[in-house]
Amino acid sequence: MTEFFMPMKKVPTITHQQKQVAVVNNKPVFYEPEELKAARAKLMAHLGQHVPPKPYIHRVRLIVKWCFPLTGKAADGQYKHTKPDIDNSQKLLLDCMTACGFWKDDALIVSLIAEKFWAAFPGIYIRIEEL
Repeated sequence: MTEFFMPMKKVPTITHQQKQVAVVNNKPVFYEPEELKAARAKLMAHLGQHVPPKPYIHRVRLIVKWCFPLTGKAADGQYKHTKPDIDNSQKLLLDCMTACGFWKDDALIVSLIAEKFWAAFPGIYIRIEEL
């Protein structure tokens, strides 16, 4: 099992779906805007400190708790029901975890539990359990 919390003053809210497309020589070329590149770099830097000694090679359950900084009337621990969409947030995180070497392939994730909260201590909690 691998379990850790990555404290972040500003949890990334940009998603993988925000890639852009440009037409070069009449062909579509996809690229990442600067904000997406910055979010990817931030996640990679934080995740790099928690890579397990050996990548997971069997089925895993991934539990992710996105803890966003408190704003307005939100209470610590209250579910966050506003953007970003949780399914879109997961893609960038999983791509970064795969690139860091947490597992051979994110297809090994057979169970995914993801939640969003308002939190006094913002960041991302991650737990990986081999099944």
